[in-house]
Amino acid sequence: MTEPSDQQEAEETLDAKFKAAFRHHPAGVALVTAQTPRGPVGLTLSSVASVSADPAVLVFSVTRATGSAGGVLHAPSMLVHFLNHDQAELAEAFARTGAPRFTPEQQWQELPTGEPYLASARAALRCRIRQTVAVGGSALILADVLDVLPGRVSDALLYHDRRFDRLASAVETQ
Repeated sequence: MTEPSDQQEAEETLDAKFKAAFRHHPAGVALVTAQTPRGPVGLTLSSVASVSADPAVLVFSVTRATGSAGGVLHAPSMLVHFLNHDQAELAEAFARTGAPRFTPEQQWQELPTGEPYLASARAALRCRIRQTVAVGGSALILADVLDVLPGRVSDALLYHDRRFDRLASAVETQ
């Protein structure tokens, strides 16, 4: 049996520490959808962040370029939906392989430009990929925002410590 080198142990420790640090860092939840030749695709993300307001650019990461993520990466445009706290079940469905997606009960619509649209989200940002950067086994996506579709504003859905949670408004906590 081969003993792991000090470098391997240090990297594994850093990897574990890094994952634990982010597991305890709450993040907003978004659902990214796109239309592909094979039909609609979508995935749940907690890595969406603004980059610039002028030009309007956002960033997110995906861990692989296959499946739904691959569909989004190859689509001409996409929608990034910011989710409300009562949409945790929807976020969970788009986070699990094989879960029901784009069902009538989920109340999807299609924009004239073809993207699957969830009008009940906090907001939806229509985007086009500007640049993709490979980082390890992941891809960092910079996307130009083409349009913002306001939606139903409620308490935000967060992801924290491997579960969905709610960010209560400041008025509610006073």
